[in-house]
Amino acid sequence: QHHKGGEKLFVDYCGPTLTITCPTTQETRTAQVFVAVLGASNYTYAEATYSQQLEDWVMSHARCFAFLGGVPELVIPDNLKSAVSKPCRYEPDLNPTYHQLAEYYNVAVIPARPYKPKDKSKAEVGVQIVERWIMARLRNQTFYSLAHLNQEIAKLLDVMNNKVMKQYQQSRKQLFDMLDKSALKPLPEKPYHYTQIKTVRVHIDYHVEIEKHYYSVPYQWVKKQLRAHITNQ
Repeated sequence: QHHKGGEKLFVDYCGPTLTITCPTTQETRTAQVFVAVLGASNYTYAEATYSQQLEDWVMSHARCFAFLGGVPELVIPDNLKSAVSKPCRYEPDLNPTYHQLAEYYNVAVIPARPYKPKDKSKAEVGVQIVERWIMARLRNQTFYSLAHLNQEIAKLLDVMNNKVMKQYQQSRKQLFDMLDKSALKPLPEKPYHYTQIKTVRVHIDYHVEIEKHYYSVPYQWVKKQLRAHITNQ
């Protein structure tokens, strides 16, 4: 496939996980590794989160855009539940919260079509490289916090992006500066704050229930379905 500068960002998760150990109880917890790859330059972003759930998924995108210093025209995710509510080869339904993120950054989201591996080949290759270049080096280390793990991932990511690729005789960072950097759209003026969107039904007493709290709405909306926007701001 031919990729224009600043056009496509491919996103996915690595299959293997990394382990975080509680310093007091020595209990362990797994961390997922999010990977994003720009189509033109192969410039790569990676970070660890505790899950692939909606908030982690969405906020990984926001941190990725900040890392890139701009926003691509398209984001190409896989059809995981945090991205797509209803998979479809031609018109998939995006999760409302994910769709709100896309509107905030003015980026189009086009999930890879089911059973079309070429649609996400950049992501799959990027995941393999992160697994071999970063995760393999960290597997035998002990991490006591997610922040500590991400600090080490960032160090190795910088080395990986600056390593010369034999196929191109240039590094990912050099290609990024040449092809993608100037083509990315500018970031919004204000940082993104996570906003969960869920469908609620208005009770007969014209209240809606959100996380065991009740809020009144105009009585004309009784028995209707509404979309609630939930944020900590």
